[in-house]
Amino acid sequence: QVQLVESGGGLVQAGGSLRLSCVVSARTFSNYVVGWFRQAPGKEREFVTAITWSGRSSTPADSVKGRFTISRDNAQKTVYLQMNSLKPEDTAIYYCAVALYTSTWSTDIGAFGSWGQGTQVTVSS
Repeated sequence: QVQLVESGGGLVQAGGSLRLSCVVSARTFSNYVVGWFRQAPGKEREFVTAITWSGRSSTPADSVKGRFTISRDNAQKTVYLQMNSLKPEDTAIYYCAVALYTSTWSTDIGAFGSWGQGTQVTVSS
């Protein structure tokens, strides 16, 4: 069973930065793609970005492109989401999740089977 714990959320002013962390408790970390998703109040959960065990990252969502960067530390079984130039519309609960890695890995939300509890990010204007 895979467990994920997010941290690093908080309140920040527009233009500021935050770094989220996701610690993955899994026997074999390299079996997984780790993704970040977010859900704003009244909206559906949406994909942000993802990364494979080898460090290959997906194309991020258009809304965060050029501002958010994903990385991972396999030794620490941790994935990071560096968020820069934050905007009020980035306010959401941010979740990390894992999907089994295959050669045709997908960033579709349905491919991710284990989720963390989420961390709140609030960006004030």
